[in-house]
Amino acid sequence: MRILTIIPTYNELESLPKTLGRLRSAVPASDVLVADDNSPDGTGALADRIAAEDPQVHVLHRKGKEGLGAAYIAGFRWALERGYDVVVEMDADGSHQPEQLPSLLTAIDGGADLVIGSRWVKGGSVVNWPFYRQLISRTGSTYARLMLGLKLKDITAGYRAFRRETLEKLDFDSIESRGYGFQVDLAWRIAKMGLTVVEVPVTFVERELGSSKMSGNIVLEAMVNVTRWGLAERLGQLAGRGR
Repeated sequence: MRILTIIPTYNELESLPKTLGRLRSAVPASDVLVADDNSPDGTGALADRIAAEDPQVHVLHRKGKEGLGAAYIAGFRWALERGYDVVVEMDADGSHQPEQLPSLLTAIDGGADLVIGSRWVKGGSVVNWPFYRQLISRTGSTYARLMLGLKLKDITAGYRAFRRETLEKLDFDSIESRGYGFQVDLAWRIAKMGLTVVEVPVTFVERELGSSKMSGNIVLEAMVNVTRWGLAERLGQLAGRGR
């Protein structure tokens, strides 16, 4: 399999070199695409220097900060154009441990169309996360699961592996989500297609370097979108029954 790991960055100058080093050591077969949103701290330039020394590291320079979803969609298009078989989402800050990527790839080998590295299934855990962050994550996943009729435990998780054929079935142009609701959006779309979604346990580690990009607006966007999608789905079901 040709594997590409996409790492979106915005001001990750401190954490990126360590994450890249761990990833290249843990899964040497994986190519890497750093999708940088024109970081003012020089992350993009640093990624260029690393790529100049490592032919398996590539850099996609984007014009500005447009959100996590937009960065991943650009990365997905880049990967599909170049014939990769498996595409991985991974944070730059070390919260997604590269050493656990083989377990996601094993699930892909086993036939999964999408693999989610889950904090909330048996064997999953979080490290150095305050209680309120855990509460927000668990509550958000539960709310999305109920509203969208999904069985996934960690629908907001961002550590994922996609089979190429799964991404080819998605209409990227119709995806509106740009923040963390993007992860919910994709999982829901893929599940609705009847494709196989598997959760494998991972340990999520709070970042040690840099600052979190999470904000109240990002959480609000995700909650509003999930509510809208869920209500639209239910109205559609009722309309279908009334015919």
